[in-house]
Amino acid sequence: MDMNQYLNMFIDESNDHLQSLNEKMLELESSPADLGIVQVIFRSAHTLKGMAATMGFEDLAALTHQMENVLDLVRNEKLAMQEFIFDTLFKSLDALESMVQDITQGGEGKADVTAIVESLQAIVRGDMAPAVSKAVSATPTSSTPAEIVQESKGIQLDEFQQSVIEQSMSEGHQALYLEVFIREDCQLKAVRAYMVFDMLERFGEVIKSEPSTQDIEQDKFDRSFSLYYITQKDEAELKTMILGVSEIENVTMTRLDAESLREMSATAAKSSPISSEILPVETASVASAPVVEEAKVAAAPPAAPKAAAKAAVAAPSRTIRVDIDRLDVLMNLFSELLIDRVRLEQLASEVKVPALTDAVEHMGRVSSDLQNIVLKLRMVPVDTVFNRFPRMVRDLAKSLDKKLDLIITGAETELDRTVIDEIGDPLVHLLRNSVDHGVEPIADRIAAGKDETGVVKLSAFHSGNHVFIEIEDDGRGIYRDKILQSAIKKGVVTQEQSVTMKDEEVYQLLFAPGFSTAEVISDISGRGVGLDVVKSKISSLGGHVTVYSTPGKGTKFSVQLPLTLSIISAMLIRVGSEKYAIPLTSIVETGIIKSKQVRDLHGSQLIPYRETHIPLLSLSRVFEVPDFDEREEEETEIVVIRKGDKLAALAVENFIGQNEIVLKSLGKYLPDIQGVSGATILGDGQVALIIDPNAFIK
Repeated sequence: MDMNQYLNMFIDESNDHLQSLNEKMLELESSPADLGIVQVIFRSAHTLKGMAATMGFEDLAALTHQMENVLDLVRNEKLAMQEFIFDTLFKSLDALESMVQDITQGGEGKADVTAIVESLQAIVRGDMAPAVSKAVSATPTSSTPAEIVQESKGIQLDEFQQSVIEQSMSEGHQALYLEVFIREDCQLKAVRAYMVFDMLERFGEVIKSEPSTQDIEQDKFDRSFSLYYITQKDEAELKTMILGVSEIENVTMTRLDAESLREMSATAAKSSPISSEILPVETASVASAPVVEEAKVAAAPPAAPKAAAKAAVAAPSRTIRVDIDRLDVLMNLFSELLIDRVRLEQLASEVKVPALTDAVEHMGRVSSDLQNIVLKLRMVPVDTVFNRFPRMVRDLAKSLDKKLDLIITGAETELDRTVIDEIGDPLVHLLRNSVDHGVEPIADRIAAGKDETGVVKLSAFHSGNHVFIEIEDDGRGIYRDKILQSAIKKGVVTQEQSVTMKDEEVYQLLFAPGFSTAEVISDISGRGVGLDVVKSKISSLGGHVTVYSTPGKGTKFSVQLPLTLSIISAMLIRVGSEKYAIPLTSIVETGIIKSKQVRDLHGSQLIPYRETHIPLLSLSRVFEVPDFDEREEEETEIVVIRKGDKLAALAVENFIGQNEIVLKSLGKYLPDIQGVSGATILGDGQVALIIDPNAFIK
């Protein structure tokens, strides 16, 4: 079977599972005793392993399998979560993300994860002295764990496992109890057992085995093992495949129904090694803990797995994945429909035929609803960007030995998909800056009378046609003198300029290329890169960033972004016979200026504006419009535009009005034109160029 057709689906779903695993691991770190979270993590990891194995990415599947071994001990209360375990699992997730990224770039998803695998195996073996349940220091007995398995038929299940099997049977799958016997003279029992498990997992799901998979992998079993198995494979064919594995002597197979499943599990519980008290003291070690604890879980099933079992019956997905290119095509088709609608409305008003007028009005109402749907299809919650930050902040705080709380609000705020794709990296830089430069070390916070745990707030909200994303910390704040000293030292400003600079202008120096106040270069900051990238990226999206700070109290970065890059609100203006559109996000106000108010200064024109002077730019001269020259007018309409804190005025002939326009690229037919960001098609079919105000303000 050609799996390439499923590759994009695999990559998307793998990223979803990895994001979910990161989020749930952070939740578990806050509530280590919550087994319900562990169950969710285990199921997600198991699904990821199955997907990877199906697609042939063995390294990814193998690493996930090692994670499963650890999680299986935790969910069955044989292992308590510790800091070392959390760190190892997080490293495993990072490695998995690297593998998926490699697959995305056309690789085979391979990576050197030897150290991580060794750490995971050490946790399973107990070499890192994990906290196990009290039942390990158990009472004496006279048999080995392997002998116990031989003596009792059936495997004890907890409520979650039993619920999974019963649900699978109700959905038409068959549940089997298998006992596999290996030849007595076999030298590599663990290898043969692994081959059986590997074959079984291709055609179904192993719910539980006895001995556990960890013990089998470490050759801690006699010559047989048993398991519960869910599949749709024919029993006879399945038996033939198992016996086809080298050195497998025999296999017994029992088909289960709900009643026989409960009876078998109850029988196993009665023959529990805990109740019969037959385990010797020397077997009560970390390595034998899995056998001992199976009985404990069944004897007193915790509430968390029960809740997880109910959650396992998830509602069917009501979403589908759509390629962004298809949405772009849909947007283009809709813009053509919009042009035709306006044209039809003009024709209907001219011919004045009642039936035609009614039909056009109905078409207008339908197309308006369609417009709302098309626009909403491209809108994506910023949660898709925000949800990767808690893990990043957690790792940064740990590496810097700081205590931090990240508070996220407004994650449901929606932005255009194009903006979402571009805004992630700038926010990463701003957050890293807040964690490293903003929030003080624990000792400094205590000395300043603050709580030892710093707070970083990440929020998003709508305001008009804009979306604001703010990153605020309660750290040391920005000290004007320190920034100016560093800026003067690096030649960013002169001593004379620094004297007259306002606080806002000083804060903007943080975004100068190569600027940094870090005294020590680290992996996090101090290399003179980062915030300049933030400003250039945000400017390219039609937004800008503002800094607010109070020394000793904290700092806030406020990023203003357009709601969408596909449909924008614009002011339509006329210059001679040509029409232009100026995005409203860049317009401060409109007005009229008399010719006698214009001042010439060193070849540039200035006009008075609110107790200052701003440059006046002539669109007719910039775009060489032949039939208009504002110098011949006594009064000229102007549009005051803004880029950050800088202002300028554009001279125009007159205003047509405000409109929602569809932004279209100029494509490959025209080279990049200074001052033009694209074009739009107006209702009468004419093309109007969209002005890029950022190009006019230096």
